[in-house]
This record gives sequence, C-alpha cells and structure tokens, in this order.
Amino acid sequence: MLQWVGLLTTFAFFYLFSTTGRREGISFKNNKWIWFAVLGTLFASTSALFDKFLIRSVDRMAVQAWFSIYQVVLLAPVVVVIRRTMVHPLPLIWRWSIPLIGLFLVMADFLYFYALDFEDSLISVVSIVRRSSVIISFLFGALFLKELNISRKAYFLGGILIGIIILMLG
Repeated sequence: MLQWVGLLTTFAFFYLFSTTGRREGISFKNNKWIWFAVLGTLFASTSALFDKFLIRSVDRMAVQAWFSIYQVVLLAPVVVVIRRTMVHPLPLIWRWSIPLIGLFLVMADFLYFYALDFEDSLISVVSIVRRSSVIISFLFGALFLKELNISRKAYFLGGILIGIIILMLG
C-alpha cells in the first residue's frame, strides 16, 4: 500500500511540475520535443524491464559491457547524420569533461545494473530512483540557466522527492 501511495504521489507531482511549463508558454500537446521525452521515458521503462530480465540469466558485467558497445554502434551513425544535416555545425573542441562524462555514465550504469542484480529489487523503485536525476537538472537550470518559476518548481520537485522516499520506504 505504501508503494502505491509513493508512486501516485510521484506521478501527481510530476504532472503538477508539467503545469509550470504551461505558465511559461510551453504547449505539451503541440510540442514535439515533449512527445519525444515521453517516448524516451517509455523506451527507458521497457529497457529497464529487459535489463532486469537479462540480469537473471547473464552476468551483469557482461550486460553492461554489451550495452556500452551497442550504445556506440547505435549512436555513432545518429551523430554523423545529425552533424551532416546541421546548417552550421559547432566545431568539436577537446575538453576534459568529455571523457569524464563517459566515466560518470559508466559508473552510473554499473550502479544501476548492480541494483538490478539483487533478486528482490523492484524495477519500479529502481527506475524512479534513477529518474530522480531531475534534481541535478533542476539545480543546474536554477543556478546557471536562470529558469523561471524556481520556487514553484522547487515545491513540485520536493513533492516528487517525498513520493520517491515513500516509495522506497514501502
């Protein structure tokens, strides 16, 4: 019962969080990028279920290794196509943040696959905790990108976090 309360609280505050975008002039019905984000969430959920299925029969390190290889194989052509279709592509400038981002992604995936490796881990809990990375995006947007309606968004983000905590306690 507590898990359902946490899940419903999280979803309710995610919805309320989306209403803030409407105040800023974002139409959720007509904005194709919002629909891509929704599709991305659905694909991520499907992927998480498949990851849990795979980890039951394959070593988690092997799953992570193949995931990393497939990610390069699948995304490299996408990057090439996107760069070729850009009117004024930005030049690629080497920064140390590039390999650091890769390192942090591999570490995050390691912890994710480690969590899924537990027999009693719940995919709904792992996925929602993984999505709580929205906190980092919120802080970056508030501090560096000068987002609007920060107090309203912080309130709704707090509700999302409370829902996640209730879900984890359940």
